[in-house]
Amino acid sequence: MRILIVDDHALFREGLRFLLRDLDPQLEIREAANCGEALAMAGERFSLVLLDLHMPGVKGIEALQAVREAFEASRIVVLSGEEDPRLVRQAIDAQAAGFIPKSSTPQVLLSALRLVLADGVYLPTVALRDLDEGLRGQLSGNLSGRQVDVLRKAVEGKANKVIARELGISEGTVKAHLAAAFRALGVKNRTEAVYAAARSGLQLKN
Repeated sequence: MRILIVDDHALFREGLRFLLRDLDPQLEIREAANCGEALAMAGERFSLVLLDLHMPGVKGIEALQAVREAFEASRIVVLSGEEDPRLVRQAIDAQAAGFIPKSSTPQVLLSALRLVLADGVYLPTVALRDLDEGLRGQLSGNLSGRQVDVLRKAVEGKANKVIARELGISEGTVKAHLAAAFRALGVKNRTEAVYAAARSGLQLKN
């Protein structure tokens, strides 16, 4: 596995290097202090690119778009000190595979990256606590409250078994609720549901 860390703070990059070893003992890590240095590696292949949006030079969503184009086969994960709801949505719309606040614990960071490596999409917990009124309105005519609850837990990245345990229902019922929710959203799987929910707008509460 190869990971590229793009962040202008050397101390933060060093800390990430230490934490990321838990993902794979044979992990190879490259670093870039800004977007320009990262783009200079465009010919290289990485499993993950961890991108800070606030750096000198090209930054923000513009940096994400440039990195997304340069590393088409990589999963791009935003690491940000900011948790603005609009920024989270913009990152998902720009095809980031995850948005991890820098305030996250090491355990949350690693769990989020494992989810992304398994082809999931990670959004911060606060971004998934409640679907916004617009999305609830879109679903309310077709889904029960329990089905919306199952959908919310699914886009949090929780497995069917965990959802069933937390809600006190069977795995078969979870699957049925998810199938109904996916039909209502016009999506085929959890990943698409995350994007649909994010694009519809999520209430981000602390």
